[in-house]
Amino acid sequence: MYNSDAEGIDALVSKYKLLNQEIGKVIVGQEDVVKQVLISIFSRGHCLLVGVPGLAKTLLVNTISEVLGLSFNRIQFTPDLMPSDIIGAEILDDTRNFKFMKGPIFANIILADEINRTPPKTQAALLEAMQERAVTAAGHKYKLEPPFFVLATQNPIEQEGTYPLPEAQLDRFMFNIWVDYPTYEEELAIVKATTNDSDVPLNHILTGEEIVYFQNLIRRMPVADNVIEYAVKLNGKTRPNGELAPDVIKKFVSWGAGPRASQYLIIGAKCHAAINGKYSPDIEDVQAVAEPILRHRLVRNYMAEAEGYTIERIIQELL
Repeated sequence: MYNSDAEGIDALVSKYKLLNQEIGKVIVGQEDVVKQVLISIFSRGHCLLVGVPGLAKTLLVNTISEVLGLSFNRIQFTPDLMPSDIIGAEILDDTRNFKFMKGPIFANIILADEINRTPPKTQAALLEAMQERAVTAAGHKYKLEPPFFVLATQNPIEQEGTYPLPEAQLDRFMFNIWVDYPTYEEELAIVKATTNDSDVPLNHILTGEEIVYFQNLIRRMPVADNVIEYAVKLNGKTRPNGELAPDVIKKFVSWGAGPRASQYLIIGAKCHAAINGKYSPDIEDVQAVAEPILRHRLVRNYMAEAEGYTIERIIQELL
């Protein structure tokens, strides 16, 4: 597609700027959220968006799928949702043969809306697709077309009638992205833009083939040994029983992050470097992606909760 990897990274920088411009036509503010979602797409990861209702989480995913020119399906998770409602089911056709009817999981971008509203059995059906990028139904394995990306949303307030994701399932998400309220100026712009009858046309910036190319390009990026060592040490510091653990971790954390976090720190750092026009990541790139990667992998103990020590504050002290 491009003559060299360096040319490919230069192309990614310009495409990333165009993507931001197009998304900015619909989404006001939320620059960090958009940046983290795009990093996880190019890193071949999945995202968990956490925020109160009405902060345009669904609109953001819809807009991104449109500018990327990818197929998009939204699954609203409810307590009565079954695994077959996501992956599909075998039905008897006119010729009295069983035929597999594909479910909404067979798309490039999946919005799993309020993933904690559905029982573990249904959550697990989605997680096989996330990890294996394939679906098993009636003894047959069906591959999902690349690029495949799950963006799940979760409401942090209402916990009644919900099934919180277990740690092992949270670990499947590359990023846990906190979506915050807009500023006063941003909210003014949102209200002005959304209370009239205008429809904003969006351009397709990237094709599925280009995204797969950029995903492979990021995997090929060279990384210096000292950067890998920094990422692994940073992750090792999160484990309260580990030899690297500082006092803040020993005091406030009951469980640290597993090896998957180290892998994501490097892949995320590579992508962060690439979109900023660098041909190899450095320690600053690891630090830039550390918070959304570690946020859902550290488990605070009762003392941290009693003293009001947030996960974010603990991560900042580690950095």
